[in-house]
Amino acid sequence: MRMKTKSAHMLRLPPGSLTAPPGAYMPKAIEVFHYTADSVEEKSLASVAQVAPYTAKPGILWINVDGVADVEIVRELGNLFGLHPLALEDVLHVRQRAKVDNYGDHLYVVVRMLHFEQGVESEQVSMFLTRNAVITFQEIPGDCLDPIRERLRKGTGLLQRYGADYLMYALIDAIIDNYYPFLEGMGEQVEALEDKVVEEPSRSTLGRVHEVKRNLLDVRRSIWPLRDAVNNLLRDESTLITDTTRLYLRDCYDHTVQVLDIIETYRELSGGLMDVYLSSASNRMNEVMKVLTVIATIFIPLTFLAGVYGMNFEHMPELGQPWAYPVLWGIMVGTAVTMLVLFWRRGWIGKGPRG
Repeated sequence: MRMKTKSAHMLRLPPGSLTAPPGAYMPKAIEVFHYTADSVEEKSLASVAQVAPYTAKPGILWINVDGVADVEIVRELGNLFGLHPLALEDVLHVRQRAKVDNYGDHLYVVVRMLHFEQGVESEQVSMFLTRNAVITFQEIPGDCLDPIRERLRKGTGLLQRYGADYLMYALIDAIIDNYYPFLEGMGEQVEALEDKVVEEPSRSTLGRVHEVKRNLLDVRRSIWPLRDAVNNLLRDESTLITDTTRLYLRDCYDHTVQVLDIIETYRELSGGLMDVYLSSASNRMNEVMKVLTVIATIFIPLTFLAGVYGMNFEHMPELGQPWAYPVLWGIMVGTAVTMLVLFWRRGWIGKGPRG
């Protein structure tokens, strides 16, 4: 996941200007849930004009838009619900940190949702909370909010008994709960890497350690501001959030802190893997050097004997004796065997006792 900033053409625009981000997904429909304590209606609408009649009906309205390439949808929904232009601008500037902005008659909340298909990808989810509605904008289709949709369809749980603020809490809680499967996967990767860095301290293993550390850092960047955002919702004196929902937000805050604690633990473990890798690589190098040293040590006296009898002197009495050659071989083999036994007994090679 790469951190992106505003495009150059966005930087030149006045505050409140609405411009689609480069490469944004074009929404195909507007997903609408309208529910009361006794009924639920789910629709997929083609325009904001079709959404307008639902605002006059009693009950709670959830509007979800997948994609922010259609600026007119963002602008028309903003006009329909009286949303602040600066908040609408932030919807289209999709690299916002998790935050909460209070505009009086509505709240604007940004949450980062993570996807784990190939590496870690962060998606901005923008939420608007009004008296009787929640409007969400996602960058791309596909999310972790299906449990909320199923609860609405089945009429189970507390969603239909409470107001729009509880729906906003449920959406935030679902996004936070989606972090746990990723953390479980990261924990398994860290455990597997602990064995590999000891047994196979190779370059590929080192690359995997760096990848895990990078992913954990990306997730931490997404979740750390979320803790402050949820805390702001708890402490905000807005009348849009009831005391009952604040109790559930407190539990949501605890989950966020727990997720951060797990991430910090895994970051420390992955950081320690680097030390284990360096230690393992050093140990392997020491083993190689020990073998080479033993071989060199054995051949030093053998090389000395071969060098002595390789000198071109005329008067070397042994050279004229028929037994000299086998005796020299016996001395050389005996020397090598003696040194091997000595090294083994001292524990320098094999598994002999250490002297």
